[in-house]
Amino acid sequence: MARMKAVQATRPGADWELVERDIPRPKPGQVRVKVQACGVCHSDMFVKEGHWPGLQFPRIPGHEIAGLIDEVGSAVTAWKPGQRVGVGWHGGHCGQCDACRQGDFILCRSGQVCGISYDGGWAEYVVVPAEAVAALPDELSFEEAAPLLCAGVTTFNSLRHSGAKAGDLVAVQGIGGLGHLGIQYASKLGLRTVAVGRGKDKEPLARKLGAALYIDAAVANPAEELQRLGGARVILATAPDSKAIASMVDGLGANGKLLIVAAPGEPVMVNAITLIGKRASVQGWPSGTSRDSEDTLRFSAMTDVRPMIERFPLARAQEAYQQMMSGKARFRAVLTMNA
Repeated sequence: MARMKAVQATRPGADWELVERDIPRPKPGQVRVKVQACGVCHSDMFVKEGHWPGLQFPRIPGHEIAGLIDEVGSAVTAWKPGQRVGVGWHGGHCGQCDACRQGDFILCRSGQVCGISYDGGWAEYVVVPAEAVAALPDELSFEEAAPLLCAGVTTFNSLRHSGAKAGDLVAVQGIGGLGHLGIQYASKLGLRTVAVGRGKDKEPLARKLGAALYIDAAVANPAEELQRLGGARVILATAPDSKAIASMVDGLGANGKLLIVAAPGEPVMVNAITLIGKRASVQGWPSGTSRDSEDTLRFSAMTDVRPMIERFPLARAQEAYQQMMSGKARFRAVLTMNA
């Protein structure tokens, strides 16, 4: 049987391991993708450390997959070999639970996660359910597209459903892997975009990404500064710092929304009086379905939104992961299969 290279976790806490595996064959309703690039995400930590309930080892991680359809299983009619596609966090749904029956597939009670529920994209080939596949525009390279299938769809999809309208004041807290995309999307959506970071040195990048204003949290209180601007309609929290996220609530305007897409390890403690007085709210947002990914990819191609990436060959996955976890990657690490 033909073999492929892959990087897997063999047990909780162990280093990633480069191995050879049999190339999988798609079953009915599945497609096989020849991976060209796969992003490295902070959520891959769930696999490495074994924190995901029911996770089975060994497991190949990776849910920011860009590649070419290589083979389709029986009963698959929407896809054919040779098509450029991507696969994100949402790796399939049951189609039968209440959420699915309402078309809200991202909240499926039995939803699968690519690279967690089954082997993901840190490999030369991956097999996924057909409903998890998104069409990839020709204008985007595989390396550029990969991070858009998680960080991209999360920030774009949350902003477009946030209730903010063109011209509204929207702040993006954090200028990292999520934030540097959130700033671009907010600006391209016509929102008056304020970037919130730490350090004067980040201002040039924030403005280059599309921020109209920059608040240096090291020398100013972001919430007070946002109030001077009239209060934010939406604050997109992208940096996983519970205290920093909680402190942003006071920067909301009337009917404002704190929109959390980062996943801090500690609870976010929010003052209820502030929320009540402004009729404000706090909302979390998961990524999106394959259709949401397609919308994100098309919008990115059309408006020239691109992630800032560092490329690593598959054999250097351990290094790429360490760069990402340490925060040294600027801003998304991407594994390439042809390097």
